[in-house]
Amino acid sequence: MTSASQPAPARPTSRDVARAAGVSQATVSLVLGDKWRGRVSAATAERVRAATEDLGYRPNLAARSLRLGRTRTALLVVPALTNEFFARVYTGAAAVAAEHGFGVVLYPSPDGTGPARDPFASARAALDGVIASSMAADALDALRGTGLPLVMLDSDPADPGAAARVNLDIADGMRQVTEHLLGLGHRRFLHLASAIDSWTFAVRARALRDAVRAVPGTEVRTVPAALDVRAGREAAEHALAAPGPRPTAVVCDDDILAAGACKAARRLGLRVPDDVSVTGFDDLALATAVEPELTTVQLPAEQVGERGMNALLAVLDGRPAEPGSLPVHLVVRGSSAPPPPPRS
Repeated sequence: MTSASQPAPARPTSRDVARAAGVSQATVSLVLGDKWRGRVSAATAERVRAATEDLGYRPNLAARSLRLGRTRTALLVVPALTNEFFARVYTGAAAVAAEHGFGVVLYPSPDGTGPARDPFASARAALDGVIASSMAADALDALRGTGLPLVMLDSDPADPGAAARVNLDIADGMRQVTEHLLGLGHRRFLHLASAIDSWTFAVRARALRDAVRAVPGTEVRTVPAALDVRAGREAAEHALAAPGPRPTAVVCDDDILAAGACKAARRLGLRVPDDVSVTGFDDLALATAVEPELTTVQLPAEQVGERGMNALLAVLDGRPAEPGSLPVHLVVRGSSAPPPPPRS
């Protein structure tokens, strides 16, 4: 017969760590909460970490959350789960959150960029803060009503109510695209614009118009399209086949629309970039899946998520968030070239 099972050894506590390191429990809390700098020495902090490792101590985050009144959970609200950009934003936010013992709940707004409903009966009871990507502030009224700190990503700086903001230099990205095409000699542009009414797409349209306006003899025709390949193809096909001089460059608000524009060109018997150049925006995986590969603007989506989570952590700690917009840069590939010579 086997003997009765022995009780499991007691789980080490912060008191055990303090005793092993020769410090107080308060010092253990400071070190494990990464708030020891300026309060205890680096040698003491290292001693606490070594004792924690030797004992196999793991903080009871649930108990700590009850003491602090925090759940260590952030809500990331995005317009859609199907867009790769938002998946990369989540990846960056979740990586930073994990380093600080936080979790991130990903929540797609049911109506895209429309109003985001509170996904919990009481958001305050379930969350420490909200991060919202590429949405208008007034779409988040239900969540702002909870009193939770709100960090806005890729959104209008003029919208009130955000505790912190993280933006990309979208205008500069569109300027880079336009100056690249102007430098190649293009003067007739088709702007295949996203039909979504949001700050980020409005900035792209304004930056394109401003850059083109500075060069005499240029013209831009804008055609809106839903943000999918089929809608982009149909809109571009109609515009490229319209009477009058054909545009030599199609500037797209997104790589998805650019893929549609490339399909439209092929259906019309046009070659990209020999007959018409096509540019995208975002540098999604799709940009290198099409042939020729897309000239596009690379957005550091993971860095946006990282900066957004760091901003929320700063707000929760009463610190200022890191200022400034994140830079973007043009990636020149095979879909852009000088325009075809004028027909004789």
